[in-house]
Amino acid sequence: MNIKNLTTEIINGRRLTTEDDTDFLKAVPLDELSVEADRLRAHFSGNAVDLCSIISGKSGKCTEDCKYCAQSAFNHTGCDVYDLLDYDTIYEKALSDMNEGVKRFAIVNSGWGPTDEEFDKLIDIYTRLNKELSISLCASLGFLSTEQFKRLYDAGVRRYHNNIETSRRFFPEICTTHLFEDKLENIRRAQSVGLTVCSGGIIGMGETMDDRIDMAFTLSSLGIKSIPINTLIPIPNTPLEKLPLLTEEEILRTVAIFRFINPEADIRLAAGRRLISGNGEAAYKSGASAAITGNMLTTTGSTIKNDIELLTKLKRLA
Repeated sequence: MNIKNLTTEIINGRRLTTEDDTDFLKAVPLDELSVEADRLRAHFSGNAVDLCSIISGKSGKCTEDCKYCAQSAFNHTGCDVYDLLDYDTIYEKALSDMNEGVKRFAIVNSGWGPTDEEFDKLIDIYTRLNKELSISLCASLGFLSTEQFKRLYDAGVRRYHNNIETSRRFFPEICTTHLFEDKLENIRRAQSVGLTVCSGGIIGMGETMDDRIDMAFTLSSLGIKSIPINTLIPIPNTPLEKLPLLTEEEILRTVAIFRFINPEADIRLAAGRRLISGNGEAAYKSGASAAITGNMLTTTGSTIKNDIELLTKLKRLA
């Protein structure tokens, strides 16, 4: 298949499905694939890169056994452990990020989901943030009920983050304390109350490119609007600590393929961005249209200032 023709067909309304032969996406020269993925990005997402940031609202002692994660109680990594932060701490971080040019801000909590007491506190925090700041609010709090999602929406949250992590086939190799379907049901509950969903995964955990393609199609079937692509930086004392790092070429090809399968979504650079030269510059030319940024993110290899400088140079700043 001619990659230029496929790009034109997608711009004109075609969408790839699991019935299509996508092997050519793995074989086409990367430079050609990147150029066409960037053409899709320009058409569907425009030039402005969407920047979001997070704060770790509650850290450590997670009951889930995700093999990549420093915060799992199953993995003895010595990560920071603390309960839900107070409002002032969260507010100061959100205000600082907003003033630096970030458009979205999320509280990210470890664990299956918040206790009732924690959730009530979170609703109060989000309600106050919504009144006092103009930054768009997101949340990543684990598994919630439909009623809890509705309360988040009423408090001013407009986007929920819930990664599916990988393909349905490979998921049991990464986590056994909850199911792939649990993730999908949680996403559907969030969407049912009007929240848009940010959902992607991690590459470099031992999965194949076919697994990544399958993940991309799952996200497409869910109508996901923002897809973060994390590249694994193996953490000592986790089961994945000895895995080799992905090459830049493999990361860029993955980003481009996700754009072809999800042309209307924001393809968002996330953890592991330092594995791409120039602070991820090549990925912005291979279909990426968004990024997670922030001065407290150790696995992105970037700061808000670095990202603003790069996007200004690329003329991609919102």
